[in-house]
Amino acid sequence: MKRSSELETLLKSIDHRGYPAYKSLAGMYSFPTYTLGIDHVQGDPFAAPSRLHIDVDMHRAAFPANYLDTPQKRRVLSDYVLRAFGRAIGRFTFQAGGSGKSGLIGISRPGQEVLTRTACEITQKGVTVRFEVGFPAAGRTVLAGELHKILFDYLPKCASSALFYQALPAREVEKAIFLSEDQLFIRNSLEKLGLVAFVADGAILPRESGVSDRPMTKAIPFSAPDSLAVTLDLPHHGKLRGMGIPKGITLIAGGGYHGKSTLLKALERGVYDHIAGDGREYVITDPTAVKLRAEDGRKITDTDISLFINDLPNGSDTRSFSTLDASGSTSQAAAIVESMEAGSRLFLIDEDTSATNFMVRDALMQQIVSKNKEPITPFLNRARDLYEKAGISTILVIGSCGSYFYIADTVLQMDSYHALDITGHVQEVLRKREPEHFGAEGFALPSTKRVLPLSGKKSGGREREHAKVKTLGKTSFMVDKETLDLRYVEQLVDSEQTTALAYMLRYAKEHYAGNRLTLTQLIGQLGALIEKQGLGAVCDSSYVPVSLAMPRTQEIFACFNRY
Repeated sequence: MKRSSELETLLKSIDHRGYPAYKSLAGMYSFPTYTLGIDHVQGDPFAAPSRLHIDVDMHRAAFPANYLDTPQKRRVLSDYVLRAFGRAIGRFTFQAGGSGKSGLIGISRPGQEVLTRTACEITQKGVTVRFEVGFPAAGRTVLAGELHKILFDYLPKCASSALFYQALPAREVEKAIFLSEDQLFIRNSLEKLGLVAFVADGAILPRESGVSDRPMTKAIPFSAPDSLAVTLDLPHHGKLRGMGIPKGITLIAGGGYHGKSTLLKALERGVYDHIAGDGREYVITDPTAVKLRAEDGRKITDTDISLFINDLPNGSDTRSFSTLDASGSTSQAAAIVESMEAGSRLFLIDEDTSATNFMVRDALMQQIVSKNKEPITPFLNRARDLYEKAGISTILVIGSCGSYFYIADTVLQMDSYHALDITGHVQEVLRKREPEHFGAEGFALPSTKRVLPLSGKKSGGREREHAKVKTLGKTSFMVDKETLDLRYVEQLVDSEQTTALAYMLRYAKEHYAGNRLTLTQLIGQLGALIEKQGLGAVCDSSYVPVSLAMPRTQEIFACFNRY
């Protein structure tokens, strides 16, 4: 490792030379209170910025030991420090002059959720932050003096204000840790209480707009109906009242624009912890919950959808069904089976984004088109068995299909964003009607021994042989020349999760191709690698990328299933 004074000498020696001279700066340098790593130097001022990192030993960072003793605490502390460091560098980005991206200082900008990220990692050994810097140039001529400002003035100020416990507001750090522990307490309490979700009184569920995930101002705070109210005694917050949604089949009914989908959206995001002030801090959902929908045109590979679809006119084997262009019904059937394979214990479904013929066949339709001419067994006829025989609950938003009332355990009505428990009223109405029975024969859990064919060239550990990876926002990515569409994997909340999925797929193609692992085994091996070596391990690189965020197991399965 070189000293920071050697870096200054190097900078002076390359001033006003051609841009490739910056390559000589790569390496590790010791500063008085931290170590600076220049991991990758950009090729010119218009290329992707250079990648750097700062390491601080824990004896200098001095975060309390009791903030570091669980993965949950380390994740929320990393998130807090990342946001603090991001605010600090925001004051200095583009303060150094030059062409193109000269002077840029960039780092991950987390949203409302708390995720494990490579941008900031805190262990019991120390703190690491990874970020990007646009090395300054006039045209393609090195401006070493401008880079000197960044490395010896701006970055030390940012590090001193965000990476050391004594510089941070101790009470605010404590609040973040305490909130995280309270959220974990609620999540761990769900199973004991027979619940799949909890929505606290006072929660703000509506968002600011369709393009903003911040809470809506002047929104109606959530209030639990007394019949579903649960009071928890949290370790730090104390007593907290809210609505407990029990296991089983829960319907969310009500008129249009009264908050049905808003509640469901909050529940689907409740698989993640949220920062203070989000409004959904205490909206907690079973962590395996999956939002399901129809997805016309998606690819399906060797999936057993016979639980829902059989006897196709073309003779296709639905116990091992493949297509490059799924219909709405086959895509939703596949999504359910794939989610079961991924270990989901809760399905979240909105009638508006579902295939109608997959969800229900009414009595008149059954009279006109006989059962033996219809290959689809509707979800209505399987939902009860999914809960009673497979332990999988369902929360379903309905607006037009009354048949689901017959199989529901709990019925909520959203009325002007107020939640009402109308289960008793529904049961009273049903007693006055001709009884209807919904079910289907032949319930059997699909196989989890599915092997996806992976093809890929072994990298041999040499970076230059890796397939190229490109993230196209939150919704898709490219590995080499193949594009994967994730638009309808709705619980991805950050493009950095999508980037991580791209690297996971590439790693699997380069390391597991031809191994004949089941999908469960393959994803298990990826998980073990990440647990042992960190998220950056899937990149197979000499340095860890700046911008990766950990997706859930359910989204990893969803990604591989669409490959």
